[in-house]
Amino acid sequence: MGSSEEERLVQMVQDFIESDASSMPIPIPSSSQAISLHQHTCLLLERILGSATEAEMEIFDKALKYVRKMGDERKQSSVKKRLMMKLRMDGYQASLCRSSWVSTLECPGGDYEYIDIVMAEENGGSCRLIVDIDFRSQFELARPTSAYTQLSNILPPVFVGKEEKLKKVVSLLCSAAQQSLKERGLHIPPWRKSSYMQSKWLSCCHKASTIPFPNILSTKDLTQKGRDASSQANDRGSRPKGTQGSGLSSQFSELRINCC
Repeated sequence: MGSSEEERLVQMVQDFIESDASSMPIPIPSSSQAISLHQHTCLLLERILGSATEAEMEIFDKALKYVRKMGDERKQSSVKKRLMMKLRMDGYQASLCRSSWVSTLECPGGDYEYIDIVMAEENGGSCRLIVDIDFRSQFELARPTSAYTQLSNILPPVFVGKEEKLKKVVSLLCSAAQQSLKERGLHIPPWRKSSYMQSKWLSCCHKASTIPFPNILSTKDLTQKGRDASSQANDRGSRPKGTQGSGLSSQFSELRINCC
């Protein structure tokens, strides 16, 4: 399924769910129609999330492995920073980003933190991948319907994808969240709207950490660098300068993280 076709289907589902009865009379769908719509939404979400590139799948596997190794440390505020550093050590141009948006009459202001990676493309350009280990929790609801719970459970523990994919996923989940709140007779707050949710990752005001990427080497590079230094030292019959610490620790000592 092409990207344009997915976008049309997402818009169709969103328009149907968010139909405002006050603007025009909309016939209430039968239970079979509601079930069919829910099943279609679940399949569409699975298809969007499943259409991952090789680079996205590789980063997802690495990020998930690192987060699982951290275990209880995931509750600490520094986990995103540590994950970003590990991805950089793997050779990715990763940054820790913090987005912010101002309050308006319709929506409150806020800020959010996530990781992004700039990837080179075959056409010579670059693309931005968003990595978020708290993506699923952003869509948690009070008293969710079983249909919404089933839909939100499709979300992966770690989200990795381009901005276009994120927009589609957020649109579907926000539309379904509003429908769930309506069915429970609950008020729909402005921070459940798609525009507010997208601001967390796609705000025009976002800052990234200032770690200079060219100074970060992969673990393989650092290991080889250390071996080369040891070999040169053995040839000279003396220890190389600066051997009090490993190459890895010396690289970390040069890092200066400026959290925005």
